[in-house]
Amino acid sequence: MEICGEAENGREAIERVRELHPDLVLLDIVMPVMNGIEAAHEIHRISPSTKIVFFTIEDPAEAAALARLVGVDGLVTKSAAGTELIPTLKRLLQTEH
Repeated sequence: MEICGEAENGREAIERVRELHPDLVLLDIVMPVMNGIEAAHEIHRISPSTKIVFFTIEDPAEAAALARLVGVDGLVTKSAAGTELIPTLKRLLQTEH
């Protein structure tokens, strides 16, 4: 895995997707300027093959409901990052190849 870009808010995340065409994007649900839900909708529109994972501190049940509603590919809570983040990313990236 290689990190190809970073963004401080949802709008910047969309700009980076347009520029860099990443295989996967990690988005927080709560971000300034444009939240992760709005950004995920736009990323799906401009780059349907890009996988999206919500990486958030939000309540897991609430975050899971939002993830299903938006149609993101994965969800990892920040409290579970140590055990779940890398396996989730690897699983999603392996489904492409």
